[in-house]
Amino acid sequence: MIVRKIERRPSDRLGFTLMEVLVVVAILVVLAGTASVFYMRFIEDARKDRARTDVQTLTRACQAYQLRMGNFPASLNSLIQPEDGGKPFIESAEMINDPWNQPYRYDPSGPMNNQMKPDISTVAPDGAQIGNWTTRQ
Repeated sequence: MIVRKIERRPSDRLGFTLMEVLVVVAILVVLAGTASVFYMRFIEDARKDRARTDVQTLTRACQAYQLRMGNFPASLNSLIQPEDGGKPFIESAEMINDPWNQPYRYDPSGPMNNQMKPDISTVAPDGAQIGNWTTRQ
């Protein structure tokens, strides 16, 4: 039996061609682009949910303020440092800013709530209004 030694030619390289690498990179870019669109939408929805929760928390804090002081606060800053020097109604000053770092809108007269509680709201970057009142039809 004769055993031949197999010689490799320079054209028999091991590895990927440039075209194969480019195709894989293109697929990865498309997948990353698609995932980032869904991720950004998820983040924006989470910010809106946080704004809804903050509005409800601020509304409850205003109602607690009214019980202790006799009227609703003149501004949301009064929830941080009450006039009587007592315990604050909210934990931090950051709560009076929405997730987009804008102060929440506050109207102590409450026209949207039939003067039953103050109006607290914000507007998301997409124009959606988030407030503590039910939508009127």
